Amino acid sequence: MTAQTALFDAPGPRARRRHAVLTAVGGVVALGLLVLVLRRMADAQQLQASLWSPFLTGTVWREYLLPGLWGTFRAAVLSVLLAGVFGLVFGIGRLSAHRTVRWVSGVVVEFFRAVPVLIMMIFAFALYAHNQVFDSSLNPLAAVVTGLTLYNGSVLAELVRSGVHGLPRGQTEAGLSIGLTPAQTLRSVQLPQALTAMLPALVGQLVVVLKDSALGYQITYTELLSWSKILGSAYTNTIPAYLVAAVLFITVNYALTRVAGLVERRVARRGGRAPRTTAGEPAVLQDATAT
Repeated sequence: MTAQTALFDAPGPRARRRHAVLTAVGGVVALGLLVLVLRRMADAQQLQASLWSPFLTGTVWREYLLPGLWGTFRAAVLSVLLAGVFGLVFGIGRLSAHRTVRWVSGVVVEFFRAVPVLIMMIFAFALYAHNQVFDSSLNPLAAVVTGLTLYNGSVLAELVRSGVHGLPRGQTEAGLSIGLTPAQTLRSVQLPQALTAMLPALVGQLVVVLKDSALGYQITYTELLSWSKILGSAYTNTIPAYLVAAVLFITVNYALTRVAGLVERRVARRGGRAPRTTAGEPAVLQDATAT
């Protein structure tokens, strides 16, 4: 019996008809809202060809949209790399056998998870500018990366902690039974399995980083949202510019969501998920000692 059949009953004919009716109603409502939005835009003269034709030229993409995407990707990639290191260090810290290390790591993680990302960006921007830590042209990027790193690194630290705690006890006992210390068991046995099982969630966290990079608009960081505003001012088509930027954000985030799904299926096919604790746990210990 699979977990799905144990937790959920397969819908019967009546339930399937009800789901079909609700889906149809939802589709009609969504279509009606779309028509209403298009009519309002037409009344406001926002559907004129002159407002949308600039997006068919290479100049707009070369001078506005592509630089905006580059700014978004640059901040996101740097933040993901640094957040990965931050999350791994403090995630392991929260699993440490030393109470002081666990306490300090927990305070750091919970603090940066609780503070809004925009506040951290503004604080970092003021701190770097006042102390001249970076060149003035790099201050906005550094502040955006700092805020995204601290918040998303704290989320990743929680993923590491929960991933290790979600492993069967047999994995820990297997490492200890072959003479490994608790720290060696964590590094060699538990952490690799937890990171493999967490891989889809880690990829999915990229979506959050990409979306939150738009907050850099408030501290003069030029990413996609900023360049869309500049584009709207240059061509007097602010609403179309923001709509195109929204479509680009949705497209990129949807692509990342699809990648996360592909990674999850690939990990499942390769047996990357952590095994469940069963009555045959001595067999797990035997496999661990064999390796």
